[in-house]
Amino acid sequence: MEADRRVGVAVDFSASSKNALKWAVDNVIRKGDHLILITIQPEGHYEEGEMQLWEVSGSPFIPLSDFSDPVVMKKYGVKPDPETLDIVSTAARQKEVVVLMKIFWGDPREKLCEAIDNIPLSSIIVGNRGLGKLKRAIMGSVSNYVVNNGSCPVTVVKHHD
Repeated sequence: MEADRRVGVAVDFSASSKNALKWAVDNVIRKGDHLILITIQPEGHYEEGEMQLWEVSGSPFIPLSDFSDPVVMKKYGVKPDPETLDIVSTAARQKEVVVLMKIFWGDPREKLCEAIDNIPLSSIIVGNRGLGKLKRAIMGSVSNYVVNNGSCPVTVVKHHD
């Protein structure tokens, strides 16, 4: 991969996404990389103004210092949990990487694939919730969709209880 890598990790602050984030930090991220956390919020009726501007392109990049601030994140309707913040803060400090967050609104499958092209990402890492065959057939698997439709290398990190 190129020297200025942009490694995306899909995060929804669930156990499986935290597992994928830890795996990415331990196995993929290296000094000089940009670690970009991508979170997808459901479409909704947001206040006029900024949210409408970002509906198509996603939020601006949010630096670690800002997404660690609950007041700033309330504006985006996102509440990162302490464990996720600890993982990325440690990675930023120990591995000397730039950590950013970008928020999209809509269907996670489509928005993750759009993020790959729009950011653009060198690779993306997603968690796997371990849905059974029936649930996956009914609900659809985000990770499966991104593997089949994403335009960069995709790593799926299986979640084990």
